[in-house]
Amino acid sequence: MSEIILRDFDAVLLERVNRVAEAHGWSQQSAFAQIIEQGLYVCEGELSRSLDDADARALQDAIAAMESVPSDQGFAMIGRVDPDAHPGDAGPDQSIRQDMFDGRDDAASAEKA
Repeated sequence: MSEIILRDFDAVLLERVNRVAEAHGWSQQSAFAQIIEQGLYVCEGELSRSLDDADARALQDAIAAMESVPSDQGFAMIGRVDPDAHPGDAGPDQSIRQDMFDGRDDAASAEKA
């Protein structure tokens, strides 16, 4: 491993590193190595979350295309709330059929009927 010398290191930051080293039973050198490695993972992760210009334009174009879908009673209404609906209006029937719990097989019940 290469030797790294840090000069004029902030005393408060150095104390924090020493506390981490002591808490984990590491030497100060090992603590610095671990902190740098973990910090690199975080920084690299942040870089991968950003889009380059071409990707950002493609995403904006896709969003614009989806926003231009006409407002009809079919596909365009998925995930949207009807602005004319009132909170007290009855919604879709979400009840559970009771025959699901009495041990009957629907196919067998349909044949007997």
